[in-house]
Amino acid sequence: MTGAHRDPSPGARGRRYEILVRGHLGETIRSAFPGLPVGERGADTVLVIPGADQAALYGVLAEVEALGLELLEVRQALAAGSAEASPSDP
Repeated sequence: MTGAHRDPSPGARGRRYEILVRGHLGETIRSAFPGLPVGERGADTVLVIPGADQAALYGVLAEVEALGLELLEVRQALAAGSAEASPSDP
């Protein structure tokens, strides 16, 4: 099949995903997400998946669910340095 391994849509490699979960995560739970930047937004935690495809996103979401974390938001944005405007930018 010729279309089975298509390149992602233009700009897809420059996308990142941000996952917002309720509360601050301790080091033990953060260690379940090795290599992912983890930040805080108010009283909640943001997991950033830079340059990811949807398979990587679903893998992190599965881990969030397995750990019993409360998912508040999933957002797609352009990775830093990309020339395209992010859908969440004003």
